[in-house]
Amino acid sequence: MENLTRDDIIELLKDDSQNKELFSYADEIRKKYVGDEVHLRGLIEFSNICKRECLYCGLRCENKNIDRYRISPEDIILYAQKAVEMGYKTIVLQSGEDSFYSAEVMCEIIKGIKKLDAALTLSIGERSFEDYKAFKDAGADRYLIRIETTDKKLYEKMHPHADFENRIRCLKDLKKLGYEVGTGCLVGLPNQTIESLANDILFFKEINADMIGIGPFIPHPQTPLNDEQSGNFTLALKVMALTRIILKNINIPATTAMETLNPNGRIIALQSGANVVMPNVTTTEYRAKYEIYPNKICINENPTKCRTCIENKIKSIGRKISTDYGFRKN
Repeated sequence: MENLTRDDIIELLKDDSQNKELFSYADEIRKKYVGDEVHLRGLIEFSNICKRECLYCGLRCENKNIDRYRISPEDIILYAQKAVEMGYKTIVLQSGEDSFYSAEVMCEIIKGIKKLDAALTLSIGERSFEDYKAFKDAGADRYLIRIETTDKKLYEKMHPHADFENRIRCLKDLKKLGYEVGTGCLVGLPNQTIESLANDILFFKEINADMIGIGPFIPHPQTPLNDEQSGNFTLALKVMALTRIILKNINIPATTAMETLNPNGRIIALQSGANVVMPNVTTTEYRAKYEIYPNKICINENPTKCRTCIENKIKSIGRKISTDYGFRKN
């Protein structure tokens, strides 16, 4: 499976007869290039307010049936401090596109977290080059902004009033500024094709992404896609495995959405090429309100229980928890 062409990728995505071999090979590549350590990232979902109208997302601004919240900068830093005390070496700050968190406000949060001796990933959407530079100068290490689909027509249909080219611009700006750049895709969007998914994987290679998050589409009842079918767990797993085979040394999370569709989804993903897990360190009062998709796992578990649970699962498959910051291996 070395040097896969676009046609090879399409064939493997269409053909389920080789799945076992595909997942096993992706796991071998993972072991060879990034080892057996699993990186835990402490996820803080600090605001569910969003100006976007993405058709698949429960946080979309058109959803009036959601209890909106916003965590103060001081409390965000306190959450990060508790996460570091629990042993997390990376903090991930994620939110809707909420204009309350200006570049100035974000830089204060970033500086406060960087004093805790942790790597920091931001996932707060599309910003200007100047904002991204300010965040980097303040100490941010990584930035995650998923493309979701590289099919421009599908992207524009799923993201009303959004600009596909601006999304690409963001990724290029982040690379230029020296971030570790994360992106990814949804698998199973309405009218998405296998060919489009193959293009997504090749796009990840083209931009030399450092982190890739892949998850199945799960319809939210308060969105225009509420009657659509969920994405296929196995197909999402195959996209993830092929991404590992092609971009050998990157970081790939076993996404929470995988486990929403399959009770052992994250462990299966860790055995099929993934090497990262992002337990939620936000307290339960906010978790259920950050509902990008329904039936998210662990929304009623406290952060300590979440960490213990995933640690035990990771150890049960003979893997160990990393104690470093989890940057991409050269």
